[in-house]
Amino acid sequence: MATYFLATFGCQMNEHDSERIRGVLEEHGWSAASKADAADLLVYNTCAVRESAENRLRGRLGEASRRKKEQPASLVALGGCFAQSRGEKIFAELPFLDVAFGPQNIAELPSLLAAAASGSGPAYAFEDNQFPSAGLPTRRLDPFRAWVQVMTGCTNFCSYCVVPFVRGPERSRPAGDIITEVKRLAGEGVREVTLLGQNVNAYGLDLDPSSRLDFAGLLAQLDGIEGIKRIRFTTSHPKDLDRRLIEAIRDLPSVCEQLHLPVQSGSSFILGRMNRGYTREEYLEKVDQLYEAVPGLALTTDLIIGFPGEREEDFYRTTTLVRECRFDGAFTFAFSSRPGTDAAGLPGRVPEAAVKRRMREIVTLVQEIAAEKNSSLVGREMEVLVEGGSRHGGGQLRGRTRTNKIVNFTGKADPGMIVDVRIESATSTTLSGRR
Repeated sequence: MATYFLATFGCQMNEHDSERIRGVLEEHGWSAASKADAADLLVYNTCAVRESAENRLRGRLGEASRRKKEQPASLVALGGCFAQSRGEKIFAELPFLDVAFGPQNIAELPSLLAAAASGSGPAYAFEDNQFPSAGLPTRRLDPFRAWVQVMTGCTNFCSYCVVPFVRGPERSRPAGDIITEVKRLAGEGVREVTLLGQNVNAYGLDLDPSSRLDFAGLLAQLDGIEGIKRIRFTTSHPKDLDRRLIEAIRDLPSVCEQLHLPVQSGSSFILGRMNRGYTREEYLEKVDQLYEAVPGLALTTDLIIGFPGEREEDFYRTTTLVRECRFDGAFTFAFSSRPGTDAAGLPGRVPEAAVKRRMREIVTLVQEIAAEKNSSLVGREMEVLVEGGSRHGGGQLRGRTRTNKIVNFTGKADPGMIVDVRIESATSTTLSGRR
């Protein structure tokens, strides 16, 4: 049986796409190899949003090129957003490549591989299809948690982001299809689902107004599905976060008290240059509404440091916003110019030394706040969904709270169980306890 090795770069949407890549390949007779050296096919599912992900990919592609020289009969396939952004010219850039496909062309992968193996030359597919992969077979690595795509694409055109160019406009899946999928997952033993979209808050806005559900309405429909104990969603855009969604987080039992709400900057001036569609004051007002409505809410965010034109005063406003919002965590990135975006041509590049200093300061601040918030949980009992053995070993188990905090704990429990754990210690990133 032919074997494949899959490496994934980027966001949760890419991870979910990789589940479908595995499912499609295995349905067509491929089996997974434990390491790249043992595989007949190397597949790289790629990201184009961050330069760091692209740099990691290029390191792996160097290995693939050497492997191709040593084993000419092996196949190398490149999928995802990076491949989509390059199009057909990717083969001139990477002449050892056999197959390239976009995130909406996963279903075509087996036929592309067959064409490449026949010796007819490189094969590719970059068509803009609407939800061609939503019904594809999936190969999940976690039996109790699952991702469910509710929409794809984005129409916000933030000045730094390539997503609208590589994943197309916002398109919502029909609610009935989503409900059917979640019911099926529940029947398979899944206890937690995470609804995915580039901007889940905009769900339904592109559907027929006479029959559509908004995102809060979709959550209400999913809340009553037997067996599903937890519902999460990502990513939320602040400009589309409304009172109905806040009330859904507050009122629906299965919707977790956790929200990822990317702010990117605490300066209204920089937010304007980013084309984010909201001001600092508007973001803070929504955070106030969230904390008032949902006591104990865990709030995380994304931050871009060193965006073109970011002055010291703009960075200071970001630090004060972080202090006011008291985030439980933040994915913090140094600005990276992405070809084809408006930000790539903006003046006012921030010196590298200043970016590194600001990054250190903001990461330290976020960690301090997260450590304080987690320390306040010591002594409490928290509901934990058990994932399996802890990476720390010693017979410990690992799971997550409803607020998505990682817990390493002692005691007996099986994966998939939801148990109460008394928290005994905490760091900025994890909790430790005993059942």
